[in-house]
Amino acid sequence: MSFKTGIEKIIEIYKRSHLSISKFSSLIQKDRRTVTSWVDGLTDVEPNEEVKKRICSLFRYPDYIWESGCTDDEFLKSITQIPQKEVRIIDEDYQGRLKYIMDVEKNRRFVIQAQFPGPMYRDTAVQRVFRNRTDKNIEELKQKRIDQMLRYDYDTTEWYSIKSILSFCYAKIGNFFTREEKIKILELIYELFNNNYNKKLFLFDSFSRKIYGMETTYISINVKQKILFFKSPIESVFIEIRNRNLVERMHRYYSSPIEAPSHVNFLESVKIIKILQDALKYNNTLAQAYETINRMTDYGELFYHNLSVDLQKEVTPPKPGQRRN
Repeated sequence: MSFKTGIEKIIEIYKRSHLSISKFSSLIQKDRRTVTSWVDGLTDVEPNEEVKKRICSLFRYPDYIWESGCTDDEFLKSITQIPQKEVRIIDEDYQGRLKYIMDVEKNRRFVIQAQFPGPMYRDTAVQRVFRNRTDKNIEELKQKRIDQMLRYDYDTTEWYSIKSILSFCYAKIGNFFTREEKIKILELIYELFNNNYNKKLFLFDSFSRKIYGMETTYISINVKQKILFFKSPIESVFIEIRNRNLVERMHRYYSSPIEAPSHVNFLESVKIIKILQDALKYNNTLAQAYETINRMTDYGELFYHNLSVDLQKEVTPPKPGQRRN
């Protein structure tokens, strides 16, 4: 079958969706009679750009499926296979990966961090945790990136799960930091982000939705270049995505107070960093730290969710009027 016109392409997409005409019509925000006229071949009027954009957004198809050159087999391939030009494997050594990150995040960065703290803050504040010896060129690159991130005017937006920051402060397993090192790292982050609108820190509740993977994978979003990359389960490999719709959707998801998972806003996040730093400084327990957060902020409920069931029974329930974002 030939797929040259917009209507022919929409009909094929509709068939593959296995939706009723009513459901398909409501999703693309068109009248049922209009969609029926397309399917029955009663009109040859080309659908408008809004409909095409909506279909690409809903079904995650690339924008170029509507181009005149994308016909027949090429069109079918575009809606059934992952476009090779939109997905790239970055398989480099440590130095190559570091150069790649610095290039994509050269002027600004918008990241969902796998764990707290980010490695650059860790390596700035305390002695190296994972590596004892590295190449001189790598050390120079790492220092260059550290200097970049420590600049007052470097634009960074960072998301950490509440679970990861509480684990950093209080976990007894898989925690490589001494109490003094934890205090030093929290102090560094507080000084960097406090009263600096170039740097925004968000703490999100990974238990509020089914987004557990977001706290185990480093994801960097460059919405201007329409690039998203994340670390694969293989240490030496990054996966780069250049699907415009997906990149914009991810960025919009974590930029919108309404769409994003339940989180602490960036002003209160800095305040909570200070509370946790003081808690460690005075040897307060996790329960005591929670009680302070619940009393001094409007986000106790989010931290309450991250306590064990047994510990929830021992602490004060979240105070009324708590905010989720």
